[in-house]
Amino acid sequence: MIFTTVLFYLLSVVLVIAAFRVITAANPVTGVLHLILAFFTTSMLWMLLDAEFLALLLVLVYVGAVMVLFLFVVMMLDIRMDALRAGLKAYLPLGLTIGVVMVLEMSFVLTKTWLGAGPPAPVAAGYDNTRTLGVAMYTHYVYAVEVGAVILLVGMIAAIALTLRHRRDVKYQNPADQVRVRAKDRVRLLNIPSQTEVPEAAPAASDPAQGKSK
Repeated sequence: MIFTTVLFYLLSVVLVIAAFRVITAANPVTGVLHLILAFFTTSMLWMLLDAEFLALLLVLVYVGAVMVLFLFVVMMLDIRMDALRAGLKAYLPLGLTIGVVMVLEMSFVLTKTWLGAGPPAPVAAGYDNTRTLGVAMYTHYVYAVEVGAVILLVGMIAAIALTLRHRRDVKYQNPADQVRVRAKDRVRLLNIPSQTEVPEAAPAASDPAQGKSK
């Protein structure tokens, strides 16, 4: 129990420092790497809370796919930090106000939860939270899962439709036309008369008598 408590506070400190570095790092790549560290630390905290499925899902989906994509996009973009920091002073008071309001709201909710929380519920020996989560998703919340799946499908179809627009400056191949092609459609024989190269006339030799008279 003491080891779990010490590990929890250690991971919490690492998570807070990584989250702070995400918004204060001068280099965007450094910020993305600290965000990946924050996700890893959060997954470890969920493992301590016996939420193995959510921890693995966070690592596989966000760290393995989304954050790697963000990292490649940030590395390929030519981001001008001077242009990004140009309006920092103008929006700093509004950003600090919103941040303080969010911290107060989270503190209020967490304080109410901690003060009113009782002892943990008893768990059976063969309890599997992944199976329980799957049963809850596909029984009580099946319509919400189906709506989310339809929204993701619409987003995927929209992305494909936007990227497959017709471009006139690109030549496309039609395999059906290539299979039906015939030799007379591609090969044409021309009857060109043969030509002979005419030799150039030699320059006239100078008269030696004229040279002597001069």
